[in-house]
Amino acid sequence: MKGTVVISCLLSLLLLQATAEEEKVEDFISALRDRSHIDETLRLATEDKSGDYAVAIEKLRKIYHSSIKPMEQAYKYNELRQHEISDGEITSKPMVLFLGPWSVGKSSMINYLLGMQDSPYQLYTGAEPTTSEFTVITHGEKIRSVEGIVMAADSSRSFSPLEKFGQNFLEKLVGIEMPHKMLERVTFVDTPGIIENRKQQERGYPFNDVCQWFIDRADLIFVVFDPTKLDVGLELEMLFRQLKGRESQIRIILNKADNLATQDLMRVYGALFWSLAPLINVTEPPRVYVSSFWPYDYAADTSRDLFKREEISLLEDLNQVIENRMENKVAFIRQHGIRVRIHGLLVDRYVQTFKEKMSYFSDPELVFKEIVDDPDKFYIFKSILAKTNISKFDLPNRDAYRDFFGVNPVTNFKPLTTQCSYMGGCLLDKIEKAITNELPTLLSSINSGKQPGLTSCEATGCGEKPKNRYRKN
Repeated sequence: MKGTVVISCLLSLLLLQATAEEEKVEDFISALRDRSHIDETLRLATEDKSGDYAVAIEKLRKIYHSSIKPMEQAYKYNELRQHEISDGEITSKPMVLFLGPWSVGKSSMINYLLGMQDSPYQLYTGAEPTTSEFTVITHGEKIRSVEGIVMAADSSRSFSPLEKFGQNFLEKLVGIEMPHKMLERVTFVDTPGIIENRKQQERGYPFNDVCQWFIDRADLIFVVFDPTKLDVGLELEMLFRQLKGRESQIRIILNKADNLATQDLMRVYGALFWSLAPLINVTEPPRVYVSSFWPYDYAADTSRDLFKREEISLLEDLNQVIENRMENKVAFIRQHGIRVRIHGLLVDRYVQTFKEKMSYFSDPELVFKEIVDDPDKFYIFKSILAKTNISKFDLPNRDAYRDFFGVNPVTNFKPLTTQCSYMGGCLLDKIEKAITNELPTLLSSINSGKQPGLTSCEATGCGEKPKNRYRKN
């Protein structure tokens, strides 16, 4: 009899526990925030014109390989800037980079935007420092994890240059692929949180250099803050120094805003600007978004409507980057081409000056040392400004060429007048045509909605006799 009573009590307890668990699940589901505005704002339901985009990308790739890369290789531009553009970088989707201190909600924000909460591949979150890897979330046919060594070894991806940071870093690089409509148009990169008492050496790889690599390639940079942790230390100061010149891509996010009352939130907003003002020395400060970016509902008695509007504004900002991805690619390649052209003209000028100053009895090393130590004495940079429409603000640092020629002897380079072939044309003519004609034409065709096609010469491989305007008649 007692055994029956005990069993009955146990069954009752189990039933009550199961009922409580069901109620918890129902409460949990009801606490999740509606995500329909994300799809609407980013227009994920509309059909993406991937065919037109692919044609434009292929056209851009051809222009780069035929008109810009030859001069890049002839004058070893990559050794000056250490930025080699791969096919993977040209064809890659816009990159959104998440930076900021630890436990401010970077990973939770990505989980929310992609709806990854409670999935096997959600990014791990917590109150303690949780993210120790650089996590790249991209589109794939199925959900899978990709090791950093595999990502760097695949030349079709845009991450192969990361091998230069060593194997210790590649072990801290993780890729997640998943079939998601948003990831067809954009790539997210989650980064380890900044810990002020941790030095670069303790991470085992050059953390700041890796951050700079991603910053240089990001189309949009979200710097996330927690309103309860606004301390600005040396590591954060270093981060903002690395962001110098990329202010137009920076967006400041004051996350977890529903943890504070409205009056306290206003004070924190002012304190954030006060802390960041010395670090962002620009006339127009970056846009600041104030909300709570995670899957669960806002806390009670908070500015729900304000937070919702702020979130939609951020999504519109993100959608603008996605919509303009092709224009940004063309502008990036054109800017790169301008730098390569300036570099080629400067190296050519150094070569010509060296040949003019050399005599039968001259010591080549002493002659060139005099030129590279004081280029203004020989009008190296001024002659480029006088003969071309280059702005003086686009000229590279003079000291960089002392190091450049220290590794690459000037005798290894040929003058531009000899860099011509019957079928290929002249390097300078080709890159100038790309900068002034081909790339602007491609950009116009994208803006007008016309599908960019290949010219007849690109289709048949025809060529014309090169005109060398530097050759004396």
